[in-house]
Amino acid sequence: MDTALTSLAAFAAAAALLTVTPGPDNALMLRTAAAEGPRPAFAAALGISLGCLGWAGLTALGLSALLAASEAAYTVLKWAGAAYLFWLGGRLLLQPRQSFDPGEAGRPGHSGAGGSFLRGLMTNLLNPKVGVFYVSFLPQFIPDGAPVAGWTALLGLVHALVGMAWFICLIAATRPLTQALRRAAVVRWLDRLTGGVFLAFGLRLALESRR
Repeated sequence: MDTALTSLAAFAAAAALLTVTPGPDNALMLRTAAAEGPRPAFAAALGISLGCLGWAGLTALGLSALLAASEAAYTVLKWAGAAYLFWLGGRLLLQPRQSFDPGEAGRPGHSGAGGSFLRGLMTNLLNPKVGVFYVSFLPQFIPDGAPVAGWTALLGLVHALVGMAWFICLIAATRPLTQALRRAAVVRWLDRLTGGVFLAFGLRLALESRR
């Protein structure tokens, strides 16, 4: 029991470090919370967390081991992820919002919670570094003799919960900025800045060699 608890605590710490490190997930969360409001941001957080559970499931099935071992599989997912980030970033740069209304995400013409959920899910699933992290790190935190599939799922759940806690903090931190974000210039600046961040992450992902 002590070994199991120690493994869970150690993995939670590693997952927390991965979660707070700046990356596409955090950039998406900050932009969604600030420009669309807490409900779409929470939906995006759920999508990202579901993506973590999806990677845990793939790891349990051994598919992410293939990702780590196969250059072709890694390259395909890497370019798919880079293309998705380029698409998101390009849209934000070329078509930034002109205004902000906390309730506008649910109106016609806006993606709303469903679109935010899908963006969060795809941003996570199309990041091969998450898959490599899972296949590289998870085995280190599975106690000897423990069922691999069950523990993999449990660790994935821990990662998802740690991520949700962090994202809720990000959402709460953006709410006091709502009044300032009603100004069109601020919204356009935020969208373009986030778009640039996404493009930078996409370029880094496209140019990054395997380690």
